[in-house]
Amino acid sequence: MSLIKNHTKVTEFVLLGLVDSREMKPLCFIVVLIMYLVTLSGNIGMIILIRVDPQLQKPMYFFLSHLSFLDFGYSSAIAPKMLDNFLAEKKTISYPGCAAQMYFFVFCASTECILLAAMAYDRYVAICNPLLYMVSMSPKTCALMVGSSYLVGFVNAMTQTISTFMLSFCGSIVINHYFCDVPPLLALSCTDTSINEMVLFVFAAVLGIFTSAEIVVSYAFILSAILRIHSTEGKQKAFSTCASHLVAVTIFYGTTVFMYLRPRSSYSMDRDKWASVFYTVVIPMLNPLIYSLRNKEVKNALRRIQPQELSFIRGMRSS
Repeated sequence: MSLIKNHTKVTEFVLLGLVDSREMKPLCFIVVLIMYLVTLSGNIGMIILIRVDPQLQKPMYFFLSHLSFLDFGYSSAIAPKMLDNFLAEKKTISYPGCAAQMYFFVFCASTECILLAAMAYDRYVAICNPLLYMVSMSPKTCALMVGSSYLVGFVNAMTQTISTFMLSFCGSIVINHYFCDVPPLLALSCTDTSINEMVLFVFAAVLGIFTSAEIVVSYAFILSAILRIHSTEGKQKAFSTCASHLVAVTIFYGTTVFMYLRPRSSYSMDRDKWASVFYTVVIPMLNPLIYSLRNKEVKNALRRIQPQELSFIRGMRSS
């Protein structure tokens, strides 16, 4: 009963936010707003482009469309409230709203972690076993890999959210962050969080170790296959097919491993919330840019769709 009583005392949390300076808040609002709009247009545009262009109906782009969906998802779980808090006097978020924000963020981020590993396997098959590529990466196999990614993300998000919000928050309700993430909420709880810390570390370690090991092994085979190619042009073409994914993996894993695979004693909320801006705001914006700027097939699809748009506009005007 005491646990239930403690829970009912908290109906909302206060998000301390990213900056305290009144002078800096309008500038931060404008910068984050621009980045969020680029994120929305880039990821939604990538999804639409992949759906409408027949030449992008390949396993690689099937995975990329889901990557764009996840980037759109966890950015949208964070950025609107973040923007609101730059301008609001009362930076509150309701108890259910905080739980929902945490759930959707953890779900999308965890799913993306698995999906990036699936994309590494896709690149391995494409380069090391090109003759068996369409058989190995059949639509059924791709759907199973993506579905498994979402399932792991769902289990992790439910576990983290339920275990965190079963804690008692009977003291301060001020979260030293700009969104409801697991570490700052554990720091806020007035009950023992050792089990929660263990659960967080285990999930982060399992996701991080298994997926990163799969990615490293895949790229080891890819590198070996590329080195066996005799022509320079062939090597460049093979490397270009996985360069975008390699850049995206390096950025994503570099920041998430830094944030979650550490003991609680090494957390510094003021430093960590600035680091988390990178994977909640910057990475979702960068991914569609990385894949569009470094991918010839995507750039060609963009060129093909532009004449179609012009002819559509001319047709609308003439009618």
